[in-house]
Amino acid sequence: MHILLDHPFLLLVFSFGTLYLCAQMGVKFLGSHVYHVHEARQELTTVLTASLTLLGLIIGFSFSMAINRYDLRNQFEESEANAIHTEYLRADLLPAPLAARQRQLLKTYLALRIAFFNTYDPERLPAIDEQTAQAQAQLWAGLPAVAAAKPDPISALVVSGMNQVFDFQGSTRSAWENRIPLAAWVLMGLIAMLCNGLLGFSARHLKGRVVFLVLPLLVSVAFLLIADIDSPRGGGLIHVVPQNLQSLLKVLH
Repeated sequence: MHILLDHPFLLLVFSFGTLYLCAQMGVKFLGSHVYHVHEARQELTTVLTASLTLLGLIIGFSFSMAINRYDLRNQFEESEANAIHTEYLRADLLPAPLAARQRQLLKTYLALRIAFFNTYDPERLPAIDEQTAQAQAQLWAGLPAVAAAKPDPISALVVSGMNQVFDFQGSTRSAWENRIPLAAWVLMGLIAMLCNGLLGFSARHLKGRVVFLVLPLLVSVAFLLIADIDSPRGGGLIHVVPQNLQSLLKVLH
């Protein structure tokens, strides 16, 4: 299931084929059992209308969840850039040798954060995470001694800024791992299959049955859009671009 959600175009093909098959099953199975009963046909039409309404609400709710998570990732990217830039400027408040070291380490750390956003291969992430942790340890290494030797508001300001840099990195990681629950996808899929099965039953008398292609295609495109927005490292077209971090890297160099 996760493979489909991380590859939106594969999800499009799979969902379209599955939903179209459900429509055909509605023609053959439901039609052969209850189509000749007028009351049953009316009841199933009512159920189809209610199911389509429920499916639309769930798709809309899931789309809203995906958009909110996408916006949150963008916000944390901007917050990281601001925190790193602020700490880079505050490095001037440190003793000269340590200030030069901190500025160089912040440039290295910034490049690693850009690599985190631009990497779409999950196998490369552990190496980037390890390098990021090492960079954070090096950035923090010189600060406790300075704060202990000179416990004044300036030292506290520098230490607080570094804490913000680390905090936003953790928040960004959490935002990237926060996805639409799998249960929501399963529920959308089951309701979509039921709707297409009922559609096949209610429209079995139509010639050509082109209508059987419309609903599966619309629902599949909706699934594609939701999965693309919700998958930060998926193989789709919508990604969080670290434009603020990249702009900051150009400024610092």
